Amino acid sequence: MSGDTHERSLASRLRLAVVRLNRRLRAQRVGDDLTLTQVAALSTLHKCGALTPGQLAAKEGVQPPSMTRVIAALEELGFVERRPHPTDGRQAIVELSESGLAYVRKAISVREAWLDRQLAELGDEEREVLSKAAEIIDRMAGN
Repeated sequence: MSGDTHERSLASRLRLAVVRLNRRLRAQRVGDDLTLTQVAALSTLHKCGALTPGQLAAKEGVQPPSMTRVIAALEELGFVERRPHPTDGRQAIVELSESGLAYVRKAISVREAWLDRQLAELGDEEREVLSKAAEIIDRMAGN
């Protein structure tokens, strides 16, 4: 197998493995009451902190009107709060509420517990390989 073919094969296998693992992790949900878009918005607010609706829409790759609906639903559930923008009266700042933060923490806990169970089934060498792979993947992702 040529180097180029081998790299394409690795790229394809890695992409599929990451997609499948991500799908399995997303399936480990706290409840069915939120859409994946709503969960993603909460996760972004958890990671990035308070944002304007436009910033949140940009980070999530959705149109601002769609994000406005997501924020309204999350606000109605008590998971986010809006406050006036400190310098621009036309804007608002959206941030996690205490219950939103609790939801995100619970979601992380549920997913990590599932992943811990999967990792427990592996041998020491496999876990060491995954540890190194996680570092490499994180670096590839620009983190």
